[in-house]
Amino acid sequence: MPFPIKSRTIKQAGCLFIAIVAALPMPAQKIPPHQAPVILFNGHDLSTFDTFIRGEGLNSDPNHIFTVEKGIIHVSGNGFGYLITRDSYKDFCLTADFKWGEGTFLDRHGKARDSGILFNVQGEQKVWPRSIEFQITEGGTGDFWMTDGAALTGIAKDGTTGQRVTGPPGSALSIPRYNKGVAPNVTGTRDPTGEVEKPHGQWNHLVLISQGGHIRQYVNGKLVNQGTNPFPAEGKILFQSEGAEVYFRNLKLYPLK
Repeated sequence: MPFPIKSRTIKQAGCLFIAIVAALPMPAQKIPPHQAPVILFNGHDLSTFDTFIRGEGLNSDPNHIFTVEKGIIHVSGNGFGYLITRDSYKDFCLTADFKWGEGTFLDRHGKARDSGILFNVQGEQKVWPRSIEFQITEGGTGDFWMTDGAALTGIAKDGTTGQRVTGPPGSALSIPRYNKGVAPNVTGTRDPTGEVEKPHGQWNHLVLISQGGHIRQYVNGKLVNQGTNPFPAEGKILFQSEGAEVYFRNLKLYPLK
């Protein structure tokens, strides 16, 4: 300091500094060394994906559940299904932004909005295929869900190895994200103790890193879950319609070196 400052001024300056830092956007999660990114969504149409919708099958979307609006993927949520990549991936970093719309439908009407990014997808096209899920849901974004025989060994926040969880045939089991509280299953719910999503209507940034059998999930720059020894170890990637309106943008996949 070039001149003395009274203690009260120091406290005020400190509070101002904290407030400014808190207002700054969080830095983007560092992507490991990688090859040129794969643009999963070209911003114009959905030609890089296949669709699957319960009751309609493959590449039939008569109710326009999946559309493109001003360079953004709009998922109406009024049906259960997904957009799925045509290629499979193993060691990769996936980045994506999402935000919630308003609607809830069918089995999710009035309940917490729900979607997800399923990866290492293998097997037949159905709702839902064998896969590991980066859960996107109000009050629980960042959970892992293992579906239809998929498996993952959890890693605790302190780095210790946790329990191995295998999703039963035709069903799923989860590994909750770090510091998850108990939120009521109603539309608009928030985690009362460990919320990582931004307020409703704002964009959230997701990073999924799958490298050498180690899975890491980040929400808005914060590490929220980890696992190891995934089964399947590779596969396609899909984006869900699960009874809630949701938007996706900036879908990029970085093959890791």
